[in-house]
Amino acid sequence: MQDKITIVIATRNKGKKSEISDLLKDFPVDLKDLDDFGPIPDVEEDGDTFDENAYKKASFTARVLGLPALADDSGLLVEALGGAPGVYSARYAGKNATDEQKYQKLLQEMEGKTNRKAAFECIISIAVPTGPALTYEARCEGLIAEQPSGSGGFGYDPIFYYPPLNKTFGVLTMEEKSHVSHRGKAFREFRGEFDKVMLWIKQHMPVYESFKPI
Repeated sequence: MQDKITIVIATRNKGKKSEISDLLKDFPVDLKDLDDFGPIPDVEEDGDTFDENAYKKASFTARVLGLPALADDSGLLVEALGGAPGVYSARYAGKNATDEQKYQKLLQEMEGKTNRKAAFECIISIAVPTGPALTYEARCEGLIAEQPSGSGGFGYDPIFYYPPLNKTFGVLTMEEKSHVSHRGKAFREFRGEFDKVMLWIKQHMPVYESFKPI
Protein backbone atom coordinates (compact mmCIF):
# COMPACT_ATOMS: atom_id res chain seq x y z
CA MET A 1 0.00 0.00 0.00
CA GLN A 2 1.34 3.41 -0.96
CA ASP A 3 2.30 5.65 1.97
CA LYS A 4 0.16 8.74 2.38
CA ILE A 5 1.73 12.09 1.63
CA THR A 6 0.60 15.11 3.65
CA ILE A 7 -0.37 18.02 1.43
CA VAL A 8 -1.53 21.36 2.80
CA ILE A 9 -4.31 23.10 0.91
CA ALA A 10 -3.41 26.78 1.15
CA THR A 11 -6.88 27.99 2.09
CA ARG A 12 -9.23 28.60 5.01
CA ASN A 13 -12.24 28.31 2.71
CA LYS A 14 -14.12 25.25 3.98
CA GLY A 15 -16.18 24.96 0.80
CA LYS A 16 -13.03 24.80 -1.29
CA LYS A 17 -11.38 22.27 1.02
CA SER A 18 -14.50 20.12 0.94
CA GLU A 19 -14.53 20.08 -2.88
CA ILE A 20 -10.82 19.26 -3.13
CA SER A 21 -11.09 16.55 -0.46
CA ASP A 22 -13.95 14.96 -2.39
CA LEU A 23 -11.95 15.07 -5.64
CA LEU A 24 -8.96 13.34 -4.01
CA LYS A 25 -10.83 11.00 -1.65
CA ASP A 26 -9.60 7.83 -3.39
CA PHE A 27 -5.93 8.80 -3.34
CA PRO A 28 -3.26 8.27 -0.64
CA VAL A 29 -3.03 11.87 0.54
CA ASP A 30 -3.60 13.34 3.98
CA LEU A 31 -5.08 16.76 3.26
CA LYS A 32 -4.70 19.60 5.74
CA ASP A 33 -5.70 23.24 5.45
CA LEU A 34 -4.35 26.40 7.06
CA ASP A 35 -6.70 26.07 10.03
CA ASP A 36 -4.90 22.85 11.01
CA PHE A 37 -1.82 24.90 11.93
CA GLY A 38 -0.97 27.84 14.15
CA PRO A 39 -1.21 31.46 13.05
CA ILE A 40 0.19 31.89 9.53
CA PRO A 41 0.48 35.29 7.84
CA ASP A 42 -2.01 35.87 5.04
CA VAL A 43 -0.64 35.97 1.51
CA GLU A 44 -1.51 39.11 -0.40
CA GLU A 45 -3.04 37.94 -3.68
CA ASP A 46 -1.71 40.85 -5.73
CA GLY A 47 -0.76 38.92 -8.86
CA ASP A 48 -2.10 39.94 -12.26
CA THR A 49 -3.08 36.37 -13.13
CA PHE A 50 -4.58 33.31 -11.45
CA ASP A 51 -1.28 31.55 -12.14
CA GLU A 52 0.74 34.13 -10.17
CA ASN A 53 -1.63 34.07 -7.21
CA ALA A 54 -1.86 30.27 -7.07
CA TYR A 55 1.92 29.89 -7.11
CA LYS A 56 2.38 32.65 -4.53
CA LYS A 57 -0.04 30.96 -2.08
CA ALA A 58 1.33 27.44 -2.62
CA SER A 59 4.99 28.44 -2.48
CA PHE A 60 4.61 30.63 0.63
CA THR A 61 2.66 27.93 2.49
CA ALA A 62 5.17 25.23 1.55
CA ARG A 63 8.13 27.34 2.76
CA VAL A 64 6.46 28.37 6.02
CA LEU A 65 5.26 24.87 6.98
CA GLY A 66 7.99 22.76 5.38
CA LEU A 67 5.38 20.61 3.65
CA PRO A 68 4.18 20.31 0.06
CA ALA A 69 1.30 22.70 -0.49
CA LEU A 70 -1.49 22.99 -3.01
CA ALA A 71 -3.27 26.19 -3.90
CA ASP A 72 -5.88 26.92 -6.45
CA ASP A 73 -6.69 30.38 -7.66
CA SER A 74 -9.88 30.63 -9.58
CA GLY A 75 -12.39 33.22 -10.55
CA LEU A 76 -15.25 34.28 -12.71
CA LEU A 77 -14.68 36.11 -15.97
CA VAL A 78 -17.75 37.87 -17.38
CA GLU A 79 -17.56 38.89 -21.02
CA ALA A 80 -19.89 41.91 -20.74
CA LEU A 81 -17.78 43.26 -17.86
CA GLY A 82 -14.50 43.03 -19.76
CA GLY A 83 -13.41 39.90 -17.91
CA ALA A 84 -14.28 41.20 -14.44
CA PRO A 85 -14.27 40.25 -11.64
CA GLY A 86 -11.36 37.96 -12.71
CA VAL A 87 -8.53 37.82 -10.19
CA TYR A 88 -10.59 40.06 -7.90
CA SER A 89 -13.48 37.58 -7.71
CA ALA A 90 -12.99 36.89 -3.99
CA ARG A 91 -12.77 40.61 -3.15
CA TYR A 92 -15.26 41.97 -5.69
CA ALA A 93 -17.67 43.33 -3.08
CA GLY A 94 -15.03 44.13 -0.46
CA LYS A 95 -12.54 42.13 1.58
CA ASN A 96 -15.00 40.65 4.08
CA ALA A 97 -18.07 40.42 1.84
CA THR A 98 -20.25 37.33 2.03
CA ASP A 99 -20.80 35.11 -0.99
CA GLU A 100 -24.29 36.56 -1.36
CA GLN A 101 -22.97 40.12 -1.32
CA LYS A 102 -20.48 39.20 -4.05
CA TYR A 103 -22.96 37.67 -6.44
CA GLN A 104 -25.60 40.32 -5.74
CA LYS A 105 -23.08 43.02 -6.68
CA LEU A 106 -22.34 41.14 -9.89
CA LEU A 107 -26.05 40.85 -10.70
CA GLN A 108 -26.40 44.61 -10.23
CA GLU A 109 -23.50 45.18 -12.65
CA MET A 110 -25.21 42.90 -15.17
CA GLU A 111 -28.60 44.65 -15.09
CA GLY A 112 -29.76 45.43 -18.62
CA LYS A 113 -26.96 43.47 -20.28
CA THR A 114 -28.03 40.88 -22.87
CA ASN A 115 -24.61 39.24 -23.22
CA ARG A 116 -24.53 36.86 -20.24
CA LYS A 117 -21.52 34.79 -21.32
CA ALA A 118 -19.09 33.93 -18.51
CA ALA A 119 -16.47 31.39 -17.60
CA PHE A 120 -14.88 30.05 -14.46
CA GLU A 121 -11.11 29.55 -14.69
CA CYS A 122 -8.93 27.59 -12.28
CA ILE A 123 -5.19 27.29 -11.83
CA ILE A 124 -3.79 24.68 -9.45
CA SER A 125 -0.25 25.10 -8.17
CA ILE A 126 1.52 22.34 -6.21
CA ALA A 127 4.69 23.62 -4.57
CA VAL A 128 7.46 22.27 -2.36
CA PRO A 129 9.51 24.23 0.23
CA THR A 130 12.51 24.49 -2.12
CA GLY A 131 10.55 26.54 -4.64
CA PRO A 132 9.56 24.48 -7.71
CA ALA A 133 5.88 23.98 -8.53
CA LEU A 134 3.63 22.05 -10.88
CA THR A 135 0.68 23.77 -12.57
CA TYR A 136 -2.68 22.54 -13.85
CA GLU A 137 -5.39 24.70 -15.40
CA ALA A 138 -8.96 24.37 -16.67
CA ARG A 139 -11.98 26.41 -17.71
CA CYS A 140 -15.77 26.01 -17.63
CA GLU A 141 -18.09 28.04 -19.88
CA GLY A 142 -21.53 29.18 -18.80
CA LEU A 143 -23.89 32.12 -18.43
CA ILE A 144 -24.77 34.58 -15.67
CA ALA A 145 -28.30 33.81 -14.53
CA GLU A 146 -30.87 36.59 -14.13
CA GLN A 147 -31.35 35.61 -10.49
CA PRO A 148 -29.69 33.23 -8.00
CA SER A 149 -30.79 29.62 -7.79
CA GLY A 150 -29.70 27.04 -5.24
CA SER A 151 -27.59 27.28 -2.10
CA GLY A 152 -24.96 24.64 -2.82
CA GLY A 153 -21.29 25.23 -3.52
CA PHE A 154 -19.86 28.63 -2.66
CA GLY A 155 -18.89 31.96 -4.19
CA TYR A 156 -20.75 32.76 -7.42
CA ASP A 157 -22.22 29.26 -7.84
CA PRO A 158 -25.89 30.31 -7.42
CA ILE A 159 -25.69 32.67 -10.43
CA PHE A 160 -23.43 30.61 -12.73
CA TYR A 161 -25.78 28.81 -15.10
CA TYR A 162 -24.40 25.71 -16.84
CA PRO A 163 -26.45 25.10 -20.03
CA PRO A 164 -25.65 21.38 -20.59
CA LEU A 165 -27.29 20.52 -17.25
CA ASN A 166 -29.86 23.36 -17.35
CA LYS A 167 -28.91 24.32 -13.77
CA THR A 168 -26.80 26.78 -11.86
CA PHE A 169 -23.78 25.49 -9.97
CA GLY A 170 -25.72 26.32 -6.81
CA VAL A 171 -28.22 23.56 -7.61
CA LEU A 172 -25.74 20.87 -8.62
CA THR A 173 -24.71 18.11 -6.24
CA MET A 174 -21.03 18.03 -5.35
CA GLU A 175 -20.62 15.01 -7.62
CA GLU A 176 -22.27 16.79 -10.55
CA LYS A 177 -20.25 19.93 -10.02
CA SER A 178 -16.95 18.07 -9.67
CA HIS A 179 -17.61 16.37 -13.01
CA VAL A 180 -18.05 19.59 -15.01
CA SER A 181 -16.47 22.46 -13.09
CA HIS A 182 -13.22 24.26 -13.78
CA ARG A 183 -11.77 22.94 -10.52
CA GLY A 184 -13.02 19.41 -11.20
CA LYS A 185 -11.43 19.39 -14.67
CA ALA A 186 -8.09 20.66 -13.35
CA PHE A 187 -8.06 18.06 -10.57
CA ARG A 188 -8.93 15.26 -12.95
CA GLU A 189 -5.82 16.17 -14.91
CA PHE A 190 -3.86 16.17 -11.64
CA ARG A 191 -5.36 12.81 -10.62
CA GLY A 192 -4.43 11.35 -14.01
CA GLU A 193 -0.79 12.11 -13.20
CA PHE A 194 -1.03 11.39 -9.49
CA ASP A 195 1.83 8.87 -9.32
CA LYS A 196 4.10 11.22 -11.26
CA VAL A 197 3.16 14.12 -8.98
CA MET A 198 3.89 12.12 -5.82
CA LEU A 199 7.27 11.05 -7.25
CA TRP A 200 8.03 14.66 -8.17
CA ILE A 201 7.18 15.80 -4.62
CA LYS A 202 9.42 13.14 -3.05
CA GLN A 203 12.29 14.07 -5.37
CA HIS A 204 12.03 17.79 -4.59
CA MET A 205 11.33 17.72 -0.86
CA PRO A 206 14.34 18.83 1.18
CA VAL A 207 16.09 16.12 3.22
CA TYR A 208 16.25 17.09 6.88
CA GLU A 209 19.33 15.52 8.43
CA SER A 210 19.26 14.39 12.02
CA PHE A 211 22.40 14.89 14.10
CA LYS A 212 23.34 12.63 16.94
CA PRO A 213 25.22 14.12 19.89
CA ILE A 214 28.88 13.12 20.00
